[in-house]
Amino acid sequence: MAWGRKKSGGRREPVFGLAGALSDLRLSAEDRIPGGGDDKPKKSAKRKIVDDDDDDDEPPPERKPRAARSPAKRKSKPRGSLPIGRLFYWGAVLGLWGAIAVVGLVVWVGAHLPAIQSLEIPKRPPTIQITGVDGSVLAIRGEMPGANVALKDLPPYLPKAFIAIEDRRFYSHFGIDPWGILRAAVANVLHRGVSQGGSTLTQQLAKNLFLTQERTFQRKLQEVELALWLERKHSKNEILELYLNRVYFGSGAYGVEAAAQRYFGKSAKNVTIAEAAMLAGLVKSPSRLAPNRNPEGAEARAQTVLTAMAEARFITEAQAQASIGHPSYNVKPVGAGTINYVADWIGEVLDDLVGQIDQSVIVETSIDPKLQGVAEVAVIDELAAKSVKFNVSQGALVAMSPDGAVRAMVGGRNYSESQYNRAVTAKRQPGSAFKPFVYLTAIEQGLTPETVRQDAPLDIKGWKPENYTHQYFGSVTLTQALAMSLNTVAVRLGLEVGPKNVVRTAHRLGISSKLDANASIALGTSEVSMVELVGAYAPFSNGGLGVSPHVVNKIRTVDGKVLYMRSTDQLGQVIDPQYVAMMNTMMQETLLSGTAHKAELPGWQAAGKTGTSQDFRDAWFIGYTSNLVTGVWLGNDDNSPTKKATGGGLPVEIWTRFMKAAHQGVAPAPLPASTPPGGMLATIAQAITPPTSPGVAPPPSSSPGRPAPTRTAASARPEAAAGLDGWLMDRLFGR
Repeated sequence: MAWGRKKSGGRREPVFGLAGALSDLRLSAEDRIPGGGDDKPKKSAKRKIVDDDDDDDEPPPERKPRAARSPAKRKSKPRGSLPIGRLFYWGAVLGLWGAIAVVGLVVWVGAHLPAIQSLEIPKRPPTIQITGVDGSVLAIRGEMPGANVALKDLPPYLPKAFIAIEDRRFYSHFGIDPWGILRAAVANVLHRGVSQGGSTLTQQLAKNLFLTQERTFQRKLQEVELALWLERKHSKNEILELYLNRVYFGSGAYGVEAAAQRYFGKSAKNVTIAEAAMLAGLVKSPSRLAPNRNPEGAEARAQTVLTAMAEARFITEAQAQASIGHPSYNVKPVGAGTINYVADWIGEVLDDLVGQIDQSVIVETSIDPKLQGVAEVAVIDELAAKSVKFNVSQGALVAMSPDGAVRAMVGGRNYSESQYNRAVTAKRQPGSAFKPFVYLTAIEQGLTPETVRQDAPLDIKGWKPENYTHQYFGSVTLTQALAMSLNTVAVRLGLEVGPKNVVRTAHRLGISSKLDANASIALGTSEVSMVELVGAYAPFSNGGLGVSPHVVNKIRTVDGKVLYMRSTDQLGQVIDPQYVAMMNTMMQETLLSGTAHKAELPGWQAAGKTGTSQDFRDAWFIGYTSNLVTGVWLGNDDNSPTKKATGGGLPVEIWTRFMKAAHQGVAPAPLPASTPPGGMLATIAQAITPPTSPGVAPPPSSSPGRPAPTRTAASARPEAAAGLDGWLMDRLFGR
């Protein structure tokens, strides 16, 4: 006990304990640690020291020393342990925050999805079905969806095959399968990689309908939410039916109907158990397991599906064993046929005809499937046999009716190797195949087929065009000069009528490419495309009417709504009929005695012109009847020279092979206002009696590599004997 008094000498109440002992405790300046801080006293945060100057008369409450506290009131707690209540408390807190986080995540993922009310089953991607003139399907552009097939119309083992291999608990889960996810996770851990997936059929449908194929956590959560939504909105059978009609099976086929047609050539309603197993097996990896790419892999996967179907008791063990190794694959080749060049061309012009395609359409074309097949075989076979000999790697063919409707088109020898369309896109020098426009310009300016011009050396400011044989024949008629493709006569004629007028004539007949109006235009030095060159020859076969080469006749939706209907060309008369007659007479002689004398088309009047560009880089022949106008081109994509391939060689052979097949069963018809079979010379010969001795043969061709032509029975001329032919040449050309 300590006693103390105030400085005023008043009474002071006794204070007991530690507080009393400390009440008179004072620190002098000597007691302080040097440099320990300022001189102001500091209050303790735990204890208040009573100052002598305190005016409060009440004594502070008595506090017992820690050592004096009752041991019974203190509890001994093991360090590191928490009460059970606290565990429950913190567990509840963490659970609440976890639930909030999950809800927040679901809300965040849902915010990145379209509004639920707008999540209707989307339309399939639009497809373009291309049909021939006979209505048969030639090609399909875009994806290949088959018609929707109702679940009840499919054999029961077909949907069960998908359930067995993809989602065994499909009818028992609610859109996601926790057991399936757990099983897949365990398998992936055991195999140290992704060996199984836990997605249900509903999840796969959600991904296929609404989402991308990217592998992200966000996309997976979206897939789960959409699967739950689909399960709430649709029945199990509706989901299964949607899945079977939308899943991808490889080779551009979407849905079981398209896949069955693609791989088996039959409807999905008629597939066997083995075929159903193969289709179900493709879903895992359609690109890798498609039977047209990997038949062994597809069959092995089908066996796995059959085993799963037997385990699920969807089929018996006997059925599974009987089906193993017996799928009747009927794989159709995709993307190899030359009809794909036509399909690509249609795809290019479609936007101009109907605008952006946002629904599936059927394009009715002018293509004749039979002629397309004949054209493809003719080009491919001839190149296979002679491409090495002549160093020719590519070829193209375009055949159209006299009104410009394309009946066949081959843009190259192998579409799967090169999709470059040499019939439409490529532009090459036509060589002498351009000369008819020069001669037509001359005819329109008053010259005639009998007009004589000089075949002699020529020098135009240092440029010296020559005939291929370096031989010259002096005075020749325009008919002979065109038939023999004499270069000097063509150049002289072009300069005489004016290069600009020649260009105008070519453009009027249908050439759309830029042409240089210079002296060399007469030899075809300006580049053109095959389709426009063939189209420009069409007026010679139809009496002088201008045409626009075309392949699309009609475009309609799958339900029959017409989006486009081709109207008749309104280009009118581009050549006077009398000039058409003269040109046909002249160009007939090309096939009878000129550079295309190897062309054979018995019973038909035919005319045309060969062409060979500089250094033998391009070989052409454009020939026509009153039924078809057909052009053939051969050359190399890199514009390298061939080994003296000429227009009168391979192109004429391909043209003859195609035209013979194309005219079988067609009644012959003459060319517009042309002379009778036998040409102009036969008409003149009617009034002349030939001598008994043979005459001199006509001059050799000026086209590269062309030997002097001889008359044969194949030329279909009544006076084809060499004696009469030579005698007429002597009389007409003064030789």
